[in-house]
Amino acid sequence: MSPIAGELYLIDLGIVGKVRPAVVISREDLDAPRTLTICAPLTTENRGSDYEVALGKLKFLDQESWVNIQGVTSLGHEKLIRRLGTADISTNGAA
Repeated sequence: MSPIAGELYLIDLGIVGKVRPAVVISREDLDAPRTLTICAPLTTENRGSDYEVALGKLKFLDQESWVNIQGVTSLGHEKLIRRLGTADISTNGAA
């Protein structure tokens, strides 16, 4: 598995978090020394923060969503449960 920036996955945040969608923001690296992906979780609660990026209503999600930039995390690929689709993160629109 080699996640690509802009892909959305259902991820497992472990004990302190929960299973939720997230957007991959790390660059593609087929020769990475570790199997880690940098991603930012999505939220359906817009708090009006400068650290939330609107994605709108994506066809594969139930509600309008925002990327929570303050929640950026790195995860092992085993925490990526399922690929949901893609989002054009360069223009804030769904692909």
